[in-house]
Amino acid sequence: MNIQSLFARKTVYGLVTAGLLSASVFTSALVVLPPAQLARADIAGLDPTRSLNPLVEKVMPAVVSIEVKLSDKASSADTADNSGNDQVPPDLKNFFDQFPQFHFNMPKQDKPQGGGRALGSGFVLSADGYVVTNNHVVADATEVKVSFQNGEDYDAKVIGTDPKTDLALLKIKSDKSFPHVDWAKAEAKVGDTVMAVGNPFGLGGSVTRGIVSARGRDIGNGPYDDFLQIDASINKGNSGGPTFNLDGEVIGINTAIFSPSGGSVGIGFAIPAATASNVIESLKTNHKVTRGWLGVQIQPVTADIAESLGLSGTKGALVADLTAKSPAIKAGIKPGDAILKVDGTDIASDRDLAKVIGNIPPGKDVKLSIIRDGKAETVTVTLGTMPTDKPEMANADPAKPADAGAAASLSAYGLEVGPGANGKGLKILKIDPKSAAVDLGLKEGDTILQVQGQDVSDAASLDAAIKKATGKKLLMLVKTAQGQSFVALPPSNG
Repeated sequence: MNIQSLFARKTVYGLVTAGLLSASVFTSALVVLPPAQLARADIAGLDPTRSLNPLVEKVMPAVVSIEVKLSDKASSADTADNSGNDQVPPDLKNFFDQFPQFHFNMPKQDKPQGGGRALGSGFVLSADGYVVTNNHVVADATEVKVSFQNGEDYDAKVIGTDPKTDLALLKIKSDKSFPHVDWAKAEAKVGDTVMAVGNPFGLGGSVTRGIVSARGRDIGNGPYDDFLQIDASINKGNSGGPTFNLDGEVIGINTAIFSPSGGSVGIGFAIPAATASNVIESLKTNHKVTRGWLGVQIQPVTADIAESLGLSGTKGALVADLTAKSPAIKAGIKPGDAILKVDGTDIASDRDLAKVIGNIPPGKDVKLSIIRDGKAETVTVTLGTMPTDKPEMANADPAKPADAGAAASLSAYGLEVGPGANGKGLKILKIDPKSAAVDLGLKEGDTILQVQGQDVSDAASLDAAIKKATGKKLLMLVKTAQGQSFVALPPSNG
C-alpha cells in the first residue's frame, strides 16, 4: 500500500495510545584501560555508529500492523471530544489530566458510516499465529486484520483481553507457519540499548532506537502498573508494538506516551515482558485472566501514619476499607490493619500488595502478617477471585439524616464536627483554613469514622479516643465522596 492511498483512507489513526522508551544518562569515573582491553570492547549500547540492521532483519518479519473495524457504539463515542482525548483509556486520562501541559491531543478524524477504523501494532509470539497487542487497540473491535512487512494480510480473532494490564491476545486465521519472536529471558536494566518497531500513524514497519530510562513507573493506569520508561521515538499507532533488546527478544510492549502534542518527546511507557508473558499465557490457556482477591481498599504507610501506628518504618499497606462479603472481612481484617507480609514475603508498598495478591491463584490460603493496635498478628485468608465489576464497599450503606446530639470538639486540630449520618462518625462542619487539615485535603462534609483506631460518634467517644493518642498527631479514618482513608492530623498550632 503506498503512502498516498494510506492517507486517503478515512481511518482513525489516533485511537491507539503509544508507548515509548526514555533516556538515561551514563556517568562514570574516569578509568584508564590498557589498549588491548579497549580493543576488545564491543558494546552496542555505547557505540552510536554500530548499525542495527542485522537486528531489524531478524525481528521485522514477526512485527505486524493491526487494523480494526470499530463497533458503531465505539465510533460514536470516539467523536464525542474534538480534542481526541476520549480515545485514551480512562485510567490513563486520569494520569495525564494531572499535567494539563502534557496530554494526548489527538486530531479528530472523519468516521465512515457503519463504524470507524483504527490502527495499532503487534507481534507474532508463536509459529501458529498468536499475536500480542494492547487491549485498547482491539477494544470494541468487530473485525481485526493483521498485515506483515512482506505485504501479506490476514484476518484475526480476539482470543482474550485483560484491561487491567492493557494486554490482548489475537490468533491469525490461518494454518500457515509464521515468523515469530520470544520474550526476553532477563529483565531490562536502566541504560540498556533497545529498539522499538511499530506502525506510527499507519506508515507501517518503522524502527527507532533508544535506551531504558527507568523501571517501575506508576502512571495511574491501575494497581499493576510497573512500566518501563524508554526514549525511542514512538507515536500514535505504535501501541501494542514490541521493544527489543539487542538479542532480538521482546523486553516490553509499547503502551502510552507522555507528550504535549501527541507526538514523541522521548517519554513513554512499555509493559515489561515479565508482566506480559504471564498475562498472555493465561489468555492463551483460559481466554481470560483470573487473579487472587483480598477485598481491601489500601493506602500507603506515610511517615506520619507510621508514627501514629507505632511502626518502625513506612513499608507495608494500610487497610482503609473493605469490600462487602470479601475474603478479608471473613478473615477478620479491619480498617487500620497494616499488612507487612504475605506468606513471609515483605510488602514494600500498597502497590506491592496488589501485585503480590493478584499473582496468587484464587482459592489459596495465605498468611498475612499485620500490625493491629501496635501488636503483631498473623491472619489466614482464603483468597477469592477478583470480580470484573467494581464491588460494593462494606461501609456503603444508604445515608440517613444525622441524629441530634452533643457537639464533639476537635478545635485544637482546626475542626468543628457534629454527629454523622446514621449515627456513624463525626461530620466535619467547619475547617480552619490555616490548619493542617486543609493541607491534608479534608473538606467540610467529610466524615471522621475513627480516631486512634476507635469508632467515634459523639463527644464521649471522641474524648476517649483522643486520650489514646501517644503523640501530637491524631490518626483518623476519614470517609469522603471518593472512599475512605487514614490521615495523621497534627494540632492546628503545629
